[in-house]
Amino acid sequence: MRVALELRDFAKYPFLKESQQFMGRNADTIEDFLRSNPGKIALRHAMDRVREALRAPGQQDGTREIPSDSLGVKISVSGYVLARIIVSCTRDRSLVDRLARYEAQRAYRFLIDEEEEKRGFIAGSIGMNSAGKDLPVIRYVEIVAGLHEERWRLVNRDVWNGKVRVGQAEMNELLREQVRVLLLRQLPLRVPETVCKLLLPQTEEIQGLFQQTMLEQFGAVEEDAFPPCMQSLMAALTGGTSIPHAGRFALTAFLHNIGMAASDIIALYCRAPDFDISKTQYQVEHISGRSGTEYTAPSCAAMRTYGICIHSDAQCEKINHPLNYYRIRKKKGKKPESDESTGTSQS
Repeated sequence: MRVALELRDFAKYPFLKESQQFMGRNADTIEDFLRSNPGKIALRHAMDRVREALRAPGQQDGTREIPSDSLGVKISVSGYVLARIIVSCTRDRSLVDRLARYEAQRAYRFLIDEEEEKRGFIAGSIGMNSAGKDLPVIRYVEIVAGLHEERWRLVNRDVWNGKVRVGQAEMNELLREQVRVLLLRQLPLRVPETVCKLLLPQTEEIQGLFQQTMLEQFGAVEEDAFPPCMQSLMAALTGGTSIPHAGRFALTAFLHNIGMAASDIIALYCRAPDFDISKTQYQVEHISGRSGTEYTAPSCAAMRTYGICIHSDAQCEKINHPLNYYRIRKKKGKKPESDESTGTSQS
């Protein structure tokens, strides 16, 4: 059943088809819009949106200042569109992921307080049934791929007749994840180079802020805080042992993500038996973003798939990404949790 959406709803859920249709009736070229007064205001809103996405999840406030007038809604939705364009112009997958997670969490905060009929309509618009009590297994697995709590693992779920049963509160969380999945499918956008040039000051500011944020999160590089997999790869590399391509990619991306300079990463590889300065420089610069796309270290699941999740310890059982391990260990003073399998298990 179709539900009449208010202007405020377009600002609350800018990813909806109806929100885009509303903007279509006010369409200018991006270049013309950016030069207009509303466009300049929308660009400020977009920058605020991306800055908010870079904040820690517990510090974000995406529900403030929801307009109800036509111009205010246009500026708000335009800010959403421009935020997506800005992160797309950075060609940084980490920024794309940050924005998608932020927008999904923002929508979730509105959805949980929405009247049932409207929540059902919005859920249906993104291919979900908010009143449902189960999901087909294949659909469930796709949506929860980014959720790493034990309760979401299929082996811990009640599965009956090809469907996974979920509670109402869980369904709301899955709505949030569905928004994130849909947004990630759309990003990064193919933005004309002329538009990216217009937004160069904004993209450079965001990239600088992101680097600062990462530095604040990770601080100076401390090898003692590396997860076991990265310590093993580092030990092999510095010991003159050749490591597989997947290991080189994972280690290089990890070192870049925590702030090590490309020149220092290249220097580490000089001990490899097959070291080639030109080839190594190209690979390191490619992974660290010189090619236009900056890569993030593989997740723990991917590391297991590649066969390079080595010597996992107790802390590994509680995290889903090597970067999370590193961040936690630095905060705790680098002392690993005791576990009988520490230094011996391999997953």
